[in-house]
Amino acid sequence: MRPNGRLAALVLGAALLAGCSTTVEPPPVPAAQVTSAGFYVDPQTKAAAQVAQYEAEGRTEEADLVRRISGQPIPLWATGDLEQVRVEVADYVRRASAAGGRPLLVAYNIPHRDCGSFSGGGAGDGESYLDWVSLLADALRDSGAVVVLEPDAVPHELSGCVEGALRDERYELLGTAIDTLKDAGATVYLDAGNSGFISDVDALSDALRRSGVERADGFSLNVANFRTTQDNVEFGTAISERLGGARFVIDTSRNGAGPPPQEDIDGAPSFCNPPGRALGAPPTLDTGYPLVDALLWVKRPGESDGACRPGEPEAGQWYADYALGLAERAS
Repeated sequence: MRPNGRLAALVLGAALLAGCSTTVEPPPVPAAQVTSAGFYVDPQTKAAAQVAQYEAEGRTEEADLVRRISGQPIPLWATGDLEQVRVEVADYVRRASAAGGRPLLVAYNIPHRDCGSFSGGGAGDGESYLDWVSLLADALRDSGAVVVLEPDAVPHELSGCVEGALRDERYELLGTAIDTLKDAGATVYLDAGNSGFISDVDALSDALRRSGVERADGFSLNVANFRTTQDNVEFGTAISERLGGARFVIDTSRNGAGPPPQEDIDGAPSFCNPPGRALGAPPTLDTGYPLVDALLWVKRPGESDGACRPGEPEAGQWYADYALGLAERAS
């Protein structure tokens, strides 16, 4: 099956394998790899660190399970201040380029991010955000990076938590971010949420259009959610029809068992670390769906959605037990 869409045109070739040290202490950093689709597999993720720890402890079965995560291309989430972009993002892009791979990033710093919920935060105001986007664009310039832009920012334009002047400003901010990142050579997918969040296809398509999606490479679906791939294909196709055939990508990182069966689990929302979920289809450009450019792991499997129940880590923190559960149930 032939890869499709804009991403396929930039496939970078076979994996590069570098040698690893055999020293025992500390555990060697895994060799950087590039997938057959050209995406960079970062050897410095929290999942890779967990594999090294399990191996050092002789827990080979657990190490093999988490390696199902660490061996895949998962993105760097740019969520912090200007200093994070200057240091962490620039270093990540540099390492990806040195390995001959294509960086994957999520830009997640819009003002009023997540409407103050578990992943709340973001830039203090619109001007600060545009400064941040400009620095991000400089950090990834000419690297061929793929950027998923601001998960849930557009659906929140419709949910009621971003209204009036703030909503109008968000339209402008997202449009400017698309233009700035595209000018730096990035492939950009503006996030559209999932069918369980905003299901009104007409309203969502209009909000995407007002937010500049037609100047992007398309839109993304299911980021950090659990909807099946088929559900996302059907939902995305309906959106695409209203946007003149816009293409899209789907986050399959944790949709292997589909969505949870109920809305509330042990007093927490079902989108937050729900039990019984599984890793989904690995990242690929060979999607088999004409409008779908790629299946990607946008959410980093094993990192918490938030401190939703007692003992659960804050959003973005490593959650080893959850990672093991996802990997154990993967097909």
